[in-house]
Amino acid sequence: MIDITLENFQAELIEGSVATPVLLDIWAEWCGPCKQLGPVLEKLETEYAGRFTLAKLDADKVPQISSQLSEMFGVRSIPFCVMFKDGQPVDGFVGAIPADKIREFLDKHVPGAEEVEAASEEAAAQEALAEGDTEGALERLQHAVATDPANDDARFDYIKLLLQQGRIDDAKVAFAPVIAKTTLVRRFDSLQRWMDAIDFAAPAASGAAPSLADFDAKIAAGKRDFDARFGRARLLMAEQRWTDAMDELLEILMRDKSWNEELARKTYIAILDLIEPPKVKVADGQIPPDDPLVATYRRRLSSVVLS
Repeated sequence: MIDITLENFQAELIEGSVATPVLLDIWAEWCGPCKQLGPVLEKLETEYAGRFTLAKLDADKVPQISSQLSEMFGVRSIPFCVMFKDGQPVDGFVGAIPADKIREFLDKHVPGAEEVEAASEEAAAQEALAEGDTEGALERLQHAVATDPANDDARFDYIKLLLQQGRIDDAKVAFAPVIAKTTLVRRFDSLQRWMDAIDFAAPAASGAAPSLADFDAKIAAGKRDFDARFGRARLLMAEQRWTDAMDELLEILMRDKSWNEELARKTYIAILDLIEPPKVKVADGQIPPDDPLVATYRRRLSSVVLS
């Protein structure tokens, strides 16, 4: 539980609610119902085990904040509780309502236990990766996906890491539930394009596999052989030579932006999705910093497409 003041309002309530929902209890010492509600909220904070943070604000000591929120929600009495998410007040309730009603309110805004566990595993996986512990990261991500199959961030990162490690069959198994969706979200479409490139680079039944030298010869014979350029880019994708692949796709785009239903542009964007590191979560209204490499190649794409 946190006591909110003018000094910590921004850090604890606004910025704090970006990571975890914060329920703000506006109360006063003279308010009998407030004293009834307080212990109930504290028990619920323990019961929900970190799925939300309870914050308290004395309306008499910090009227600047309490009056502003009361005016925003059209409320003129206390106790008054306001839910903050992603840096914004999103909902509230008035009065010392029963615990089961508060649970109903919380469950509309607070992530489920499985979601929290999966998100924690996802965060731990990113820390493991930063420390070079790839196997540990894979174990964490696998657990996150098993705990919360709807966690697209964890599934994307899990499949991506499997592909990076050359575990193609495992990646395809993890990708299988996504195929059942009627439409792929863009990041999963990007993973599909990478897997297609890996399949393209694999040896055929005859034992022969396409080579960069073959495509280089075709391109030397005809600069506008876009099929050869695209094939070369796919081989580079399979080898995880991302910037080389994007450079080859730019060669197509500079000559014909709409070639093959904009296939070069769509594949280029897929690579940007694949190489972009996880975004740092920030308060509402703030913009996460761009990865320098991704920003550079995004600008290159824009300059070609818009020229």
